[in-house]
Amino acid sequence: MKRLKWLILPVIVFGLTFCLFRFVLIIGYVPSASMEPTLKEKSYILGVRIHGDLKVGDIIIFEHEGSTMVKRIAAVGGETIEADGKIYTVPKGRLFVLGDNKQNSFDSRYWEEPFVDEANVIAKVIGK
Repeated sequence: MKRLKWLILPVIVFGLTFCLFRFVLIIGYVPSASMEPTLKEKSYILGVRIHGDLKVGDIIIFEHEGSTMVKRIAAVGGETIEADGKIYTVPKGRLFVLGDNKQNSFDSRYWEEPFVDEANVIAKVIGK
């Protein structure tokens, strides 16, 4: 038993770190310039998986059509937004998202289904 005693602390630290990043935090990567100047291309971000209400202005990490993306919330369910000359009314439980670098962002304006389901939000960005 004494021989295994030195393993207890590293195992506990590993377990806590694993749980922290599996259930609470996420480290993300920004592969494009779509969120510049706020998030630089090829930078890393920190997100929290446990978040309260999402609101306009929040930067989120989410799944959309099989891809993981990072964008800013421009409108939430029940709101109406104008983007590129089109009017969008966001359904309840959905989000309309835009990249900060609008000239270089593939976002809600271009998708066939322009809204992100709140259930597809992975995390809210807290660190840049």
